Amino acid sequence: MIRFILLQNRQGKTRLAKYYVPLEEDEKHQLETEVHRVVVNRDPKHTSFVEFKNHKLVYRRYAGLFFTLCVDSSDNELVHLESIHLFVEILDHFFANVCELDLVFNFQKVYVIVDEFILAGEVQETSKKAIMMRLAELEQIKG
Repeated sequence: MIRFILLQNRQGKTRLAKYYVPLEEDEKHQLETEVHRVVVNRDPKHTSFVEFKNHKLVYRRYAGLFFTLCVDSSDNELVHLESIHLFVEILDHFFANVCELDLVFNFQKVYVIVDEFILAGEVQETSKKAIMMRLAELEQIKG
Protein backbone atom coordinates (compact mmCIF):
# COMPACT_ATOMS: atom_id res chain seq x y z
CA MET A 1 0.00 0.00 0.00
CA ILE A 2 1.13 3.51 -0.76
CA ARG A 3 1.04 5.55 2.43
CA PHE A 4 1.78 8.92 0.83
CA ILE A 5 3.12 10.60 -2.31
CA LEU A 6 5.38 13.63 -2.21
CA LEU A 7 6.73 15.82 -5.00
CA GLN A 8 9.45 18.08 -3.65
CA ASN A 9 12.02 20.33 -5.26
CA ARG A 10 15.71 20.39 -4.29
CA GLN A 11 15.10 23.18 -1.78
CA GLY A 12 12.52 21.11 0.10
CA LYS A 13 9.37 22.88 -1.10
CA THR A 14 6.56 20.37 -1.35
CA ARG A 15 4.76 20.76 -4.65
CA LEU A 16 2.30 17.89 -4.16
CA ALA A 17 1.42 15.86 -1.10
CA LYS A 18 -1.21 13.15 -1.12
CA TYR A 19 -1.72 11.07 2.03
CA TYR A 20 -3.58 7.77 2.12
CA VAL A 21 -3.30 7.36 5.88
CA PRO A 22 -4.68 9.81 8.43
CA LEU A 23 -2.04 12.12 9.90
CA GLU A 24 -2.13 15.38 11.80
CA GLU A 25 -0.88 18.51 10.00
CA ASP A 26 2.23 18.79 12.15
CA GLU A 27 3.03 15.11 11.50
CA LYS A 28 2.71 15.71 7.76
CA HIS A 29 5.06 18.68 7.90
CA GLN A 30 7.59 16.74 9.97
CA LEU A 31 7.39 13.77 7.56
CA GLU A 32 7.93 16.03 4.54
CA THR A 33 11.03 17.52 6.16
CA GLU A 34 12.44 14.11 7.10
CA VAL A 35 11.74 12.61 3.67
CA HIS A 36 13.41 15.54 1.92
CA ARG A 37 16.49 15.25 4.13
CA VAL A 38 16.79 11.50 3.44
CA VAL A 39 16.25 11.72 -0.33
CA VAL A 40 18.35 14.82 -1.09
CA ASN A 41 21.37 13.70 0.92
CA ARG A 42 21.42 10.21 -0.54
CA ASP A 43 24.28 9.35 -2.90
CA PRO A 44 23.03 9.03 -6.52
CA LYS A 45 25.04 5.80 -6.83
CA HIS A 46 22.78 4.08 -4.30
CA THR A 47 19.42 2.50 -5.10
CA SER A 48 16.23 4.53 -5.17
CA PHE A 49 14.83 2.63 -2.18
CA VAL A 50 15.55 3.38 1.45
CA GLU A 51 14.16 2.11 4.75
CA PHE A 52 12.15 4.81 6.48
CA LYS A 53 10.75 4.13 9.93
CA ASN A 54 8.68 0.93 9.48
CA HIS A 55 8.21 1.52 5.76
CA LYS A 56 10.20 2.11 2.58
CA LEU A 57 10.72 5.22 0.53
CA VAL A 58 10.82 4.69 -3.22
CA TYR A 59 11.93 7.83 -5.02
CA ARG A 60 13.13 9.10 -8.35
CA ARG A 61 14.60 12.43 -9.35
CA TYR A 62 13.47 14.14 -12.55
CA ALA A 63 15.22 17.45 -13.26
CA GLY A 64 14.84 19.42 -10.02
CA LEU A 65 11.96 17.41 -8.55
CA PHE A 66 11.96 14.35 -6.31
CA PHE A 67 8.97 12.03 -6.71
CA THR A 68 8.69 9.97 -3.53
CA LEU A 69 6.33 7.19 -2.47
CA CYS A 70 6.22 5.79 1.04
CA VAL A 71 5.14 2.16 0.82
CA ASP A 72 4.81 -0.86 3.07
CA SER A 73 8.11 -2.61 3.70
CA SER A 74 6.81 -5.82 2.06
CA ASP A 75 5.87 -4.10 -1.24
CA ASN A 76 7.82 -4.59 -4.46
CA GLU A 77 10.04 -1.53 -4.93
CA LEU A 78 10.38 -1.95 -8.69
CA VAL A 79 6.62 -1.80 -9.19
CA HIS A 80 6.48 1.49 -7.35
CA LEU A 81 9.50 2.84 -9.22
CA GLU A 82 7.66 2.09 -12.47
CA SER A 83 4.53 3.75 -11.07
CA ILE A 84 6.54 6.92 -10.48
CA HIS A 85 7.84 6.77 -14.04
CA LEU A 86 4.30 6.27 -15.40
CA PHE A 87 3.11 9.27 -13.38
CA VAL A 88 5.90 11.43 -14.83
CA GLU A 89 5.13 10.24 -18.38
CA ILE A 90 1.46 11.11 -17.91
CA LEU A 91 2.34 14.56 -16.52
CA ASP A 92 4.75 15.13 -19.38
CA HIS A 93 2.16 14.14 -21.97
CA PHE A 94 -0.69 16.06 -20.34
CA PHE A 95 1.26 19.32 -19.89
CA ALA A 96 3.39 18.91 -23.05
CA ASN A 97 6.83 18.83 -21.46
CA VAL A 98 5.97 19.37 -17.80
CA CYS A 99 7.95 21.65 -15.52
CA GLU A 100 7.72 22.59 -11.85
CA LEU A 101 5.61 25.67 -12.60
CA ASP A 102 2.97 23.48 -14.30
CA LEU A 103 2.62 21.59 -11.03
CA VAL A 104 2.38 24.81 -9.01
CA PHE A 105 -0.17 26.63 -11.18
CA ASN A 106 -2.25 23.59 -12.16
CA PHE A 107 -2.18 21.67 -8.90
CA GLN A 108 -5.88 20.76 -9.20
CA LYS A 109 -5.20 18.94 -12.47
CA VAL A 110 -2.20 17.18 -10.95
CA TYR A 111 -4.38 15.87 -8.12
CA VAL A 112 -6.94 14.66 -10.69
CA ILE A 113 -4.16 12.82 -12.52
CA VAL A 114 -3.02 11.16 -9.28
CA ASP A 115 -6.61 10.18 -8.50
CA GLU A 116 -7.01 8.62 -11.95
CA PHE A 117 -4.37 6.03 -11.35
CA ILE A 118 -4.03 5.65 -7.56
CA LEU A 119 -7.07 4.95 -5.42
CA ALA A 120 -6.91 4.56 -1.65
CA GLY A 121 -3.18 3.90 -1.75
CA GLU A 122 -3.29 1.21 -4.43
CA VAL A 123 -2.39 1.56 -8.10
CA GLN A 124 -5.66 1.11 -10.02
CA GLU A 125 -4.71 1.83 -13.62
CA THR A 126 -1.39 1.14 -15.32
CA SER A 127 -2.36 1.94 -18.89
CA LYS A 128 -1.08 5.35 -19.95
CA LYS A 129 -3.51 5.33 -22.87
CA ALA A 130 -6.54 4.64 -20.64
CA ILE A 131 -5.55 7.37 -18.20
CA MET A 132 -4.95 9.91 -20.98
CA MET A 133 -8.35 9.09 -22.55
CA ARG A 134 -10.05 9.61 -19.18
CA LEU A 135 -8.24 12.92 -18.65
CA ALA A 136 -9.26 14.06 -22.13
CA GLU A 137 -12.89 13.24 -21.27
CA LEU A 138 -12.64 15.27 -18.09
CA GLU A 139 -11.12 18.23 -19.97
CA GLN A 140 -14.04 18.15 -22.47
CA ILE A 141 -16.56 18.22 -19.64
CA LYS A 142 -14.89 21.29 -18.12
CA GLY A 143 -14.52 23.03 -21.50
